[in-house]
Amino acid sequence: MNTGTGARAFVDFHCHTRASFDSLASPVAVARAAAKRGLTHLAITDHDRIDGALEARANAPDGLTVIVGQEVKTTEGDLIALFLERPVPSGLSPRDAIAAVREQGGLVGIPHPFDRFRGSLARGGAIAEIAPLVDWIEAHNARLVGKGNEDAAAFAREHGLPGVAASDAHTVLEVGVAYTVLTGDPSTPAGLRAALASVEIVPGRASFLVRLMAPIAKLVQHLRGNGRGRASRDGDRHRMAARR
Repeated sequence: MNTGTGARAFVDFHCHTRASFDSLASPVAVARAAAKRGLTHLAITDHDRIDGALEARANAPDGLTVIVGQEVKTTEGDLIALFLERPVPSGLSPRDAIAAVREQGGLVGIPHPFDRFRGSLARGGAIAEIAPLVDWIEAHNARLVGKGNEDAAAFAREHGLPGVAASDAHTVLEVGVAYTVLTGDPSTPAGLRAALASVEIVPGRASFLVRLMAPIAKLVQHLRGNGRGRASRDGDRHRMAARR
């Protein structure tokens, strides 16, 4: 596939697999769905972990680039980290989490910043302070209910940041329901940073019935012993092993 300077890329910046505590989606199935729906780049951003993204990348269909990412839980709300080699610890301050991503050469965005029901930086009041340190704002989240997307788009404009669209998929059905069109090759941190200047949002909305799968997935994962606490402990073990 042509991903040169003048090529158009179709990117979903925020997607979950069964490595997350609130999804049952197979990483391989997610990657296949992304390719089938015409995406060229898919960021898999599981909570606390990157093993689902690594599995998807290893099995990505031809024409699809899987970007290894993570939805990072900070003391003030969530961040999206891309181009990771190892998980970022949960529970850091936003500044420390961003610094940990930068140490790996990664990029950082703010997901669903004005969502009233999820870990959003605007709720903790840290978003204005953190805005100069990030690379994009999630201006359209397909799962968001209410006017949070409008507020996020306005915030992005006010702070001179690119506003992207993402599915925030927790099921295979949602992958690519909202995405971003870029000009360039966003396969590397430098390439994505350059391509963000050409953002074109393609909005979409996850159906109410599909969104109901997340609570069911949480229950199933909890019964399997794969709740969020388990993911954090696994991440701690990975980090300890990396230090040895």
